[in-house]
Amino acid sequence: MRFFLSFIIVFFPLFVNASNIDKKIKSTASAIKDKKSEYSSIHYKMQQNAQEILKQKKEILQQQKRLKELELELAIKEDVYKSNITELQNLSQTQSNLKKEQEDIEQKLIFNIARMASLTILMDKKESTSVDSIMSEEIIKILAKQTDTDIKDLNERFFKNNEHIASLEKKSGHIKEEITSIDQKRKELKQTKKENENELAELKKNKQNYKIALEKILKQQDSLKQTLANLNIIKIDEIKRAREKAQQEQAMKEVDLSNMPKVKKVGSSYQSVKTVRYRGPKTISPLDGYTVTKKYGNYTDPIYKIKIFNESVSLAPKKKDAKVRNVFNGKVIFAKSTPLLDNVVIVEHDNGMHTIYANLSQIAPDIKKGKKIKKSSVIGRVNDELVFEVTQKDSHINPLELF
Repeated sequence: MRFFLSFIIVFFPLFVNASNIDKKIKSTASAIKDKKSEYSSIHYKMQQNAQEILKQKKEILQQQKRLKELELELAIKEDVYKSNITELQNLSQTQSNLKKEQEDIEQKLIFNIARMASLTILMDKKESTSVDSIMSEEIIKILAKQTDTDIKDLNERFFKNNEHIASLEKKSGHIKEEITSIDQKRKELKQTKKENENELAELKKNKQNYKIALEKILKQQDSLKQTLANLNIIKIDEIKRAREKAQQEQAMKEVDLSNMPKVKKVGSSYQSVKTVRYRGPKTISPLDGYTVTKKYGNYTDPIYKIKIFNESVSLAPKKKDAKVRNVFNGKVIFAKSTPLLDNVVIVEHDNGMHTIYANLSQIAPDIKKGKKIKKSSVIGRVNDELVFEVTQKDSHINPLELF
């Protein structure tokens, strides 16, 4: 994106008329879109898998961030948790004692209220005015007054006790909430740890499968390149090839999966070759119906940051056992099965051009080395994906330019 923004700044003079600016903006936007589409679709299946791995990595990093937050929070609250448990136990004991005291006050209140009622009845009775009766009445009055004082005192103690109990219950409730909150955090921490372990195991598995698939692609490219070199169709810089292989192996070494590889992009792959434009007449496609699953050109692997140059295209047929046709008149110079690319047919054409058809499920019975074949001749069949490559005088051509 920075490249294209720089392009706009450098090549758009300040005083160019508005219509020219609009045209250049549209042209640049189109180029950006085409380039983005090209790089993101060079190998659709691998791109999808890489996106899933990167998405999974992001989720794991979020989980690990949450784990650290929970661990820190629980570490801070650990002392509070212990003191809360102790305080809650003390509060429970105090509440228990207060409730027993409250029951005792209630019993005394009931007794004093009953005694007050009895004394009131006695006071209301009309008695004789003898000395004894007068003395008895005075005693009853004193008892009544004392009982009334006792009732008031007990009543006040009852309500104060009740308020104290309510206050303790409220405080206990808050402490219980804090304890429950910490317990829930502990459960969340345990669950998040378990999920994180499962995600890491799944990521390791997916990354290993991805690595195997990527290694297979690199080996297939290397095998095909070696075949072309053996036939003197292209040349290989062996020193550069060895260096690039070592860089790739280093980049793909297993590392801590929670911190995915942060290797620098490996420089131009040894498979980066000179590309020339096709300037001849358009021809037929090797398949009647297909989907492009891997495009020609540069591709930086999003997981290992390995820069790969795809010299071929991969074409997935619309149906199984699809016929593969020769695209120009020419002569078969190679037709055999290989360990990594299944069946391969290479056809030599005029002007130093060669077309390569790899990953064939079978080669047509009449296709043999040295046989001259015409355009549209069936050279074999394919089930999965046809790997189609075109070279001309030690240079490569984007195969999609042919048809």
